[in-house]
Amino acid sequence: MKFLSRFYIDGFILSIIAVAVLASIFPATGSGETVLSWATKIAIGFLFLLYGARLHPREALEGLKHWRLHSVVFASTFVLFPLVGLALHVLVPSVLTDDLYTGVLYLCLVPSTVQSSIAFTSIARGNVAGAIVSASASNLIGVFVTPMLVILLMNTTGEAHVDASSIVDIVVQLLIPFIVGQLIRPWVKDFLKKYAEPTKLVDRGSILLVVYSAFSAGMVEHAWSGLSVWRVVALVAVCCGILAIVIGATAFAGRALGFSLPDRIVIIFCGSKKSLATGLPMASVLFAGQPVGLIVLPLMIFHQIQLIVCAALAQHFAKRTDPDAVDAGAAAAG
Repeated sequence: MKFLSRFYIDGFILSIIAVAVLASIFPATGSGETVLSWATKIAIGFLFLLYGARLHPREALEGLKHWRLHSVVFASTFVLFPLVGLALHVLVPSVLTDDLYTGVLYLCLVPSTVQSSIAFTSIARGNVAGAIVSASASNLIGVFVTPMLVILLMNTTGEAHVDASSIVDIVVQLLIPFIVGQLIRPWVKDFLKKYAEPTKLVDRGSILLVVYSAFSAGMVEHAWSGLSVWRVVALVAVCCGILAIVIGATAFAGRALGFSLPDRIVIIFCGSKKSLATGLPMASVLFAGQPVGLIVLPLMIFHQIQLIVCAALAQHFAKRTDPDAVDAGAAAAG
C-alpha cells in the first residue's frame, strides 16, 4: 500500500474507465443512440459555456507582463507537441494503426490542463501565479487554436478530415457557447464560485457522457475488433516517450533561457500536460462520424501517465531547492 500511495491515480480517470467498460457492454442502439447523440451535443455546448463563464479574460491579459514565460509554455503546447506528433507518423502501420496515430497526433494538439498544472506547480514550490496565467491562457487560446491545428495538420496528413459541416459544428457547439459564457460571466460568476462543487459534477458528468457516447459508437461500429493487446502496450510506450521528450525539452529550454527555478517549474508542468477535460468534448465534435473511441484512447492514456509522472516530479522538486533540481528531475523522468 505504501508503494501504491506514491502514484497518483485520479478518481475521475477511474470513472472514465468504468463508463468506457459500461458502454462496451451496453452500447446505445436505435432510438437510444439518437437520444444519446443529442444529449451529448447539448452537454458539450453547456460544458464550453461553463468554461467561458469561469475564465476571466483580464487575468490572461495581465499575465502577458511575463510574456517570455508564457511564450515558452505556449510554444511547448502548440509547437513542440505537434512537431513530435507529426514525427511519430513513422510508426504507422508497424506500431500504430491509422486511427491510433490520429489519436496520438490529436493529443499533441489539445491545450494544457489547468487544475493539475497549478496544483503540481504549487507542490513543487514554483511560480503559482505564472502557472495560473499560463494554464488558463492555454485553455482559452486552445478553444480556437486546437480546431485550427486539426484542420491544418490532420487534413494534410490524410489521417482525418474536417469538412465544412465540421467547422459549423465547431462554431455552434464550442465557440458560440464559450463566447456566450464570457458574455454572461458578470451575472453568473458569483453563483459558479458559490456552487463550485456541484458545477464541477456537471462538468465531469458531461465528459462522462461524451466518453459513453464515443465508446458506445465504437462498439456498434466494431471499431475495437482489430485492436490487439500489443497495440495497446505499444501505445502506452509511445505516450511515455512523448512525455519524456517534452519534459526533457522544457527542462532544457527553461535553463538555457535563463529562467529562475520557480519559472522553470511552471514551464515543465504547464508545458508538458494535455487537457482531457477539453480534449474529449472537442474530439466528439471534430471527429464526428469517425471512430472517436479509438481516437481519444491515446489522450486518456497520456493523461493518466502525466498525472503519475508529474506527481512524482512535484514531490521531488518540493524536497530540493537548488537550481539543479529541475534538471535532475527531468533526467529521472526520461
